[in-house]
Amino acid sequence: MKLPRYPKYKNSGVEWLGEVPEHWTIRPLRYLIDRLESGTSVNAVDDPAADGEIGVLKTSCVYSGSFDPTENKTVVANEVSRVSCPLRAGTLIVSRMNTPELVGATGLVKVAPKNLFLPDRLWQVSFNDAVPAYIYYWSQSVLYRAHIRSVCSGTSSSMQNLGQDQYRAFVLATPPVPEQQAIALFVDKEIWKIDALVKEQRRLIELLKEKRQAVISHAVTKGLNPDAPMKDSGIEWLGEVPEHWDVKRIKYAIRKLEQGWSPQCENFPAEDGEWAVLKVGCVNGGNFNPGENKALPPELTPIPELGICVGDVLISRANTRELAGSTAVAESDYPRLLLCDKLYRLRLHAEVCLPEYLAMFLSTPSARGEIELSATGASSSMVNIGQSTITEMLMPLPPVREQERIAAFVNDETGKTDQLIAAATHAIDLLQERRTALISAAVTGKIDVRGLSGTEAA
Repeated sequence: MKLPRYPKYKNSGVEWLGEVPEHWTIRPLRYLIDRLESGTSVNAVDDPAADGEIGVLKTSCVYSGSFDPTENKTVVANEVSRVSCPLRAGTLIVSRMNTPELVGATGLVKVAPKNLFLPDRLWQVSFNDAVPAYIYYWSQSVLYRAHIRSVCSGTSSSMQNLGQDQYRAFVLATPPVPEQQAIALFVDKEIWKIDALVKEQRRLIELLKEKRQAVISHAVTKGLNPDAPMKDSGIEWLGEVPEHWDVKRIKYAIRKLEQGWSPQCENFPAEDGEWAVLKVGCVNGGNFNPGENKALPPELTPIPELGICVGDVLISRANTRELAGSTAVAESDYPRLLLCDKLYRLRLHAEVCLPEYLAMFLSTPSARGEIELSATGASSSMVNIGQSTITEMLMPLPPVREQERIAAFVNDETGKTDQLIAAATHAIDLLQERRTALISAAVTGKIDVRGLSGTEAA
């Protein structure tokens, strides 16, 4: 559907804004701000505040591009008297200090739960002569993000600051208040449709991932022949396996098990031909990603024996609880990529087990459950798995030729699923681009919503 434009436009006088509707006003944001306030940094525990407790918002309450009041922490008892700036409905929450991607992130407070307060890293902004929802949508536009990138600064590339004077100086085009309301209503309706489609695609991706995992799990624990005689594996979580399969501990398939080293490396990946040490994230997702590495400083002597070879099974031994035990197989030689100490490297007896088959088994829910039960650590943010967690785990072992057929079948089936996942992911990207373009067009006057059904300005 082609959306209507305004009958007359004028030059805004601002190069990056271009033409705007003739009756719109160009002005700095400060003329629309009634109050800009921030809270106090207080000690709090990570759990959200329960009914009757005092909570302080986390900066993550605006990470999604909308306001999430559940992203808060419970203020400890002896700090309650220090909280300030209670949350109010009809305001805009702005992240004034964050990473380059998230500094300036905003959320509109439609409903303000009681007993929630702001920290010092968030602003609460209220407006006069402006509809908060209109300003919120302006803050979701590409022009607003361009403002942010042009003014924010910081002591490092990972943390930047937005000053009040800078924020107040942002220039925007505003229509009369009734028209702002009409634009906000129009955008609400349109992005609801887009977000519903995005939700459908994300659900499809989850279902495809479940199907993918089911294919792998069934193939490596039950085989490809549905008529094969079965036997009890003797392992409760494994159940029955084909009668001619062995059930053995993984250590019987291992020829060599190693850990790497942890030198002080650069904070950037190596260029072609340079030595590097792998990061633990190189196995996240079940596929080996050689780009997840840190360059080895030239003054350090590399250890060539730790270079990655084709067929190496790499297992994350120290990571979050969800990622510890992640497994991937190197499909090529990478002699200048060195094993790090947070990875186990397994080299297998070729006549006993294929690297791809072991990696597939370790990705099954049953194996993942065993790994997570054995993981140790003070918090979910970093746990460790010992060598024995892997080496003593029981696994079904068909003959190697059958492992080859299973691996080929799984790769073919998951390849088809991965194509569908990629298509759904691409559809989400296009929908998100459409969402951003629609918001930007609406708040810069490229769309005249006044005559659209249900959005007429008074």
